Amino acid sequence: MASPRLETYCCPNRDAATQLVMNFQPEVFCGVCIGSASVSLILTILQLLPKKGQSPRKMPKASSSSTILLLISICDILGGLGMIFRSSVWLGFPSFVANISAVNKTDMWPSAFCVGSAMWIQLLYSAVFWWLFCYAVDSYLVVRRSAGLSTIVLYHMMTWGLAVMLCVEGIALLYYPSLSSCENGLEHAVPHYITTYAPLLLVLVVNPILFRRTVSAVASLLKGRHGIYTENERRLGTEIQIRFFKIMLVFIICWSSNIINESLLFYLEMQPDINEMPLKNIRSAALITWIIMGVLNPMQGFLFTLAFYGWTGWRVDLKWRKREIPWESMSSSVGENTYPSPVNYQSNIHDSKKISTTDSHQTDEAISMLSEGNTSGDDRLTRSSPVYQGW
Repeated sequence: MASPRLETYCCPNRDAATQLVMNFQPEVFCGVCIGSASVSLILTILQLLPKKGQSPRKMPKASSSSTILLLISICDILGGLGMIFRSSVWLGFPSFVANISAVNKTDMWPSAFCVGSAMWIQLLYSAVFWWLFCYAVDSYLVVRRSAGLSTIVLYHMMTWGLAVMLCVEGIALLYYPSLSSCENGLEHAVPHYITTYAPLLLVLVVNPILFRRTVSAVASLLKGRHGIYTENERRLGTEIQIRFFKIMLVFIICWSSNIINESLLFYLEMQPDINEMPLKNIRSAALITWIIMGVLNPMQGFLFTLAFYGWTGWRVDLKWRKREIPWESMSSSVGENTYPSPVNYQSNIHDSKKISTTDSHQTDEAISMLSEGNTSGDDRLTRSSPVYQGW
């Protein structure tokens, strides 16, 4: 699981709340993390592999949105591998991990492993948060015809730059001036927790707003495409709305336990003695949500593939040939299209019709990008659009 408590556990003088959760059935907790991450890893890869029975089609270049969805899955896979490796070492070498708690020690490898594995997990899941934010921004810009495949470079710079900067800054403040004196006061811990949860809260607050505005813009595009709003177009707009809802639902399910757990642990930290009897229920709730985090955090990768593409089936095609893969978009990015130049509408009626058709084509491409991975929605778009009937 991904929690800033993993980094604070690397401090020999860790706080009592961190000690409480990290020492609660560590073998069971590590086993839960390994099991959940392994299942998610296998199912995520299965979802992304090409399947038998899918007829290969010649597809244009992938869009920026489809590239972002693929990168989210890759970050989840790498984060899951980090959880499996970290938990396996904890289970297989308990004496090695026990050296982390030693204040006077000469072997720095246990602490290096503790810090390195925790940073790996935090960095990759922080990147997932930033990529989800970029996906919401890109979806809105696509329907506004202000984004394209070229913008993926800017998304890379923002995502990896902010993820690395916040991760390094939080770790540096936590372990300043040395590992032996870290977690010695709130001035060390609070900035670390802020840099960890800032991107998570950004997705929770901003993404629903951007998705709502995107859905409204999609409705306007569908209405303006032919001047009418048919039943097929209404259904397509609903499917895009459901797609965004599934993404946010998975995110809330997988990470709400982290917010609850941190709130409970911070409350316990403010108490003079967390072992008092009146705090028994709060301690129990903190431990329960701690185990839930170990189950839900790694499962995010698989659940996201279900939200992105739906269930793609078990029949994997491992033959080495060029074919359509699940994350390919129905069309190239809107930003890569050549927009028509201004024309004199009094000169030629044929040119006016041609521009209208091109504009309709661009509108269809924007809609198909948002509904990629949804075959039924793409088929209805194909049948309802005279532009696609000529393909």
